[in-house]
Amino acid sequence: METAPEIVFEGMDPSPYVGSRVEKEVEKLEQMHGRITSCRVVIHAPHRHQHKGVLYHAALHLTMPGNVEVTVNRNPSEKHSHEDVYVAIRDSFRAARRQLQEKSKRQRGKVKVHEAPPHGTVAKLYGYEGYGFIESADGREIYFHRNSVVNGDFDRLSIGAEVRFEEAVGEKGPQATTVKRIGKHHIT
Repeated sequence: METAPEIVFEGMDPSPYVGSRVEKEVEKLEQMHGRITSCRVVIHAPHRHQHKGVLYHAALHLTMPGNVEVTVNRNPSEKHSHEDVYVAIRDSFRAARRQLQEKSKRQRGKVKVHEAPPHGTVAKLYGYEGYGFIESADGREIYFHRNSVVNGDFDRLSIGAEVRFEEAVGEKGPQATTVKRIGKHHIT
């Protein structure tokens, strides 16, 4: 690291033990990602006028070359384990490690891409009989039954309505097992 980690204590006296723990956590981050240029850690203890235990807050700000920043600023209000300052520090540094791992994956191009579910338009609809056909994006015709339409929206379907679907092979060919109406603001 180009500069020594900055450790700030707010609402509490500086502690060499807490400072030592923070330095060990910073060393772990450096081993994982050696290009950290600066690190600022703020350990905050709220005023002691509360009736219950004090919940500590450990915030981190890391910078790396290329204007890459990692900030962890978690609210401990619902975590009573943060009555222990060391647990608050551990949790914040774990979150920082996860963010660094994600940034590293993105830089290497190893981000998991989720495939959009197949979509199409309602081509034929037989309301009284309770079934219809979807024309898929690749031009195939896929059968669906009223029971496969999510949220009981079969009666709200019309010819030309856009839908997403999950497909299986039925007795007579391709069949949609789940059909969901989609609005005009969807991602394809």
